[in-house]
Amino acid sequence: VLMWSAAEVAEALDTTAVAVNSALQRAHTRIDEMGLSADDVAEPSETASRVMVERYVTAFERADIAALTRLLTDDVVMEMPPIRNWFRGPENYGLFIARSYSTRGLDWRMIPTTANGQPAVAAYVRAADGVYRIHTLQVFTLRPDGICHLTVFQDEAVFAIFQLPATVPDGRLP
Repeated sequence: VLMWSAAEVAEALDTTAVAVNSALQRAHTRIDEMGLSADDVAEPSETASRVMVERYVTAFERADIAALTRLLTDDVVMEMPPIRNWFRGPENYGLFIARSYSTRGLDWRMIPTTANGQPAVAAYVRAADGVYRIHTLQVFTLRPDGICHLTVFQDEAVFAIFQLPATVPDGRLP
């Protein structure tokens, strides 16, 4: 498991270590307010997680918005730091993805990976020259009932940290 210091996270997000620690303290406070503990957080098995991500990849590459939204929990949240916009619920996620397909096209390759111990995918979209170019790193939080959180990074610094190639000519990693 890769662990980052507050300074490393701050550098990756172009902010300060103080801001990172403050956000972490607020998150811990919110978890405490909700009365949650580590025992309350149910995660799917490794096999179930892999299957869920594989289904997401298949649905995304087929531009099957209905299949994508079926994989999401009713309270799913998608965020795209550092952008302050976020989307809650499968319907809003579906609307966002439909717009992405209409502006970026339907030819995508999703390459499963991990990010800080969480399942993730690197999303590559096919450009006019036929080369698949990195578009996002999508990091998932999973529950047994589905994907409950997507954190989507569209930042070259994040791609570099996770050593994601800028292009994959045939949609596969070398």
